[in-house]
Amino acid sequence: MKKITKYLSLFLLTVTLVFGMKNIASAQTIHTVQSGDTMWKIAVKYQVGVQEIIQANKQIGNPNLIYPGQTVQIPSTAQATISMESQVVQLVNEERAKVGLTPLKENWELARVARFKSQDMIDHRYFSHQSPTYGTPFQMIKDFGLTYNAAGENIAAGQTSAQAVVTAWMNSDGHRKNILSSQFTEIGVGYVKGGSHGHYWTQMFISK
Repeated sequence: MKKITKYLSLFLLTVTLVFGMKNIASAQTIHTVQSGDTMWKIAVKYQVGVQEIIQANKQIGNPNLIYPGQTVQIPSTAQATISMESQVVQLVNEERAKVGLTPLKENWELARVARFKSQDMIDHRYFSHQSPTYGTPFQMIKDFGLTYNAAGENIAAGQTSAQAVVTAWMNSDGHRKNILSSQFTEIGVGYVKGGSHGHYWTQMFISK
């Protein structure tokens, strides 16, 4: 299947400029290692990246060697962030239902990639599909270990709610095409509060 080569952005400038960065991870959970656990199994259980777990556990000398009884700190995303992202997915699927399309499945690994993209735009003060850190959305998704047959991306900045950003995307022909594409089957949304425009949104789509 041919990859989608068009990816779209939407920008809304807010009146108040807010500077600063927000860490993607916030609160932490403690996991006690069980027999058969690996870092990847723990990552899947808590839906968090292996690299984030390793960074939060400097005391573990070799992440490939963990033992039953060890405790591992699990960085977690703020509940308010997860709520915003889930609302976007729900609203997107409501729009798809209106035209008879099947709902997109929320993919936590893709949401992680999207969150990193939003944070990257804040950290490096840019607004573009081309990241100075990760390259194109297609390359970024691959580099984070996900495979796909087709992919797309919508980005936005300045909207203060899930409804506002989905409405803005739906009012833009190109963004609406991504949201209502029958080609895509999975979605990941990354919302980060902060930066020069206050709120950054990344929406990534894939099909497998």
